[in-house]
Amino acid sequence: MKLNFSYPLNGTQKTVEIDDERKLRIFYDKRMGTEVEGDALGDEYKGYILKICGGNDKQGFPMKQGVLSDQRVKLLMKKGASCYRQRKTGERKRKSIRGCIVQGDIQALALAVVVKGPGEIPGLTDRNIPRRLGPKRASKVRKLFNLTKDDDVTKYMIRRELPGKDGKKSYTKSAKIQRLVTPQTVQRKRHRLALRKTWHEKSKAAQAEYTQMMTAKAKAAKAEQTSKKSKRSSSKK
Repeated sequence: MKLNFSYPLNGTQKTVEIDDERKLRIFYDKRMGTEVEGDALGDEYKGYILKICGGNDKQGFPMKQGVLSDQRVKLLMKKGASCYRQRKTGERKRKSIRGCIVQGDIQALALAVVVKGPGEIPGLTDRNIPRRLGPKRASKVRKLFNLTKDDDVTKYMIRRELPGKDGKKSYTKSAKIQRLVTPQTVQRKRHRLALRKTWHEKSKAAQAEYTQMMTAKAKAAKAEQTSKKSKRSSSKK
C-alpha cells in the first residue's frame, strides 16, 4: 500500500510504499477523518498522529466520506457532490465509489500529519516549501497582516516578480482582490436594492389593479344573473 503523507504546516508531501501487513493493520476498519497513532509504522513515526484524509482502491475508485461501507458502491451523483464533476446543466449520473472505511484492497491512502513527533521524517518535516501565492480575499489579507477595516488592503497584496519577454523590463503581478468593498460596489448594491423596491411596488400595483378588475367583473356577472332571474320570474307570472 502506498502512503501519501502531507505536512500542511510546511507544505510538504512524501510517498512511502509499505508491504508489511502488520504495520498497515492500524488503518484497517478505520473511517476517513479518524486520527491514528503512527508508532506501528516505524521508529521515525513515533509520537506522530496521522489523520486519514482519503484514498483509492486498485482500480482507482476514490473513497467518499459519509458512505459507511468498506466495499465499492454505486451512487446517484449530482452537482456539488464529491467524486463527481457535472458535465451538463442539471445532469445526474450513477457512479461507482469506495466507502469511507479502510480495508486491505486500498492501493493508496492519503495521510496528514496532525501532531509532529520528536523525530524528523526526511523529506517531510525537515524542509519547508513557502507558499507561492498569497491570500486573495480581503478579509484573509486583513487577518494575515493584522489590519483594521480603515487600512488600505491594496497596499498589502503579495506581489511576485515576472521576467519581461523579448528584452523588456521585469514586472510585478498580484492577485485580484476578492470581496473588496469599494464605493463602486456600494453603489451597485444600492442600485440593486432600488430596482428590487421598484419591482415590488410595480407588482403590488399590478396585483391591486387585477383584484379591482376581477371584483368589478364579478359584480357585473352577479347583476346580470339577478336581472335574468327577475325576467324569468316576471314572464312566468
